[in-house]
Amino acid sequence: MSSIDITRDGVIATVAINNPAKLNALTVAMWQELARVFCALSAEDDLRCIVLRGAGDAAFAAGADIAEFAEVRNDFAQGKVYHLETVANALNAVAECRHPTVAMIKGPCAGGGLELACCCDLRIAGTSARLGVPINRLGFAIAYGELAGLIAVAGRAVAAEILLEGRMWPADEAFAKGLLTRVVADDKAVDEAYAAARRIADGAPLVARWHKQFIRRLALQTTPLTEAELNANFDYFKTDDYRIGYDAFINKTKPEFKGR
Repeated sequence: MSSIDITRDGVIATVAINNPAKLNALTVAMWQELARVFCALSAEDDLRCIVLRGAGDAAFAAGADIAEFAEVRNDFAQGKVYHLETVANALNAVAECRHPTVAMIKGPCAGGGLELACCCDLRIAGTSARLGVPINRLGFAIAYGELAGLIAVAGRAVAAEILLEGRMWPADEAFAKGLLTRVVADDKAVDEAYAAARRIADGAPLVARWHKQFIRRLALQTTPLTEAELNANFDYFKTDDYRIGYDAFINKTKPEFKGR
């Protein structure tokens, strides 16, 4: 059973993405639960730091559960709801959480998993971490709100490299290009993440919240996207390439895109 699990150790909370049969891929229910959990934790005044991780040691999160797409994200209308509500609500809840957040990353951190990690304040990874957004192989584009988080962390040039090549990056390359805060040996990753959380928790909590607020305010986009731009973001649902990419993923074959 997939779930979002919460544990507490004093003023530090851990939120675990738990879907081990699919490398912690996120279902719609899990996205919705992440939004609820982070909103609830943000309201707790006695909390000082949250560690976000994948359950177990195999993966942080291998993106969204694409097997669900045929029923929950199969056309333009569903796609808008899925990205502008389901995913956006979760990402916003993580990004706007009052308390500092630390992503502890081992194994695949792909697609929506990387988007979640980018919403955290710190990203601490083991050497097994692999990061990327390989959706060019599936025939669909990243949503604006999800891209904004990636650009905010890594910048325009790195975001372009990630999306245009669609490859998964090893931890050392991701660190060198600004996606990760630090990289340690796999068997040290958990200790390092919680050591960072404890350092944060030892500081003045109001100051930590203010610093988060100040950083977010200075990074905000100033020009709102138009309705036409938002709609064009999901035009890929009208293409043959989207169906080709999705079918190839489900059937584990190589897609032969047509450019239409």
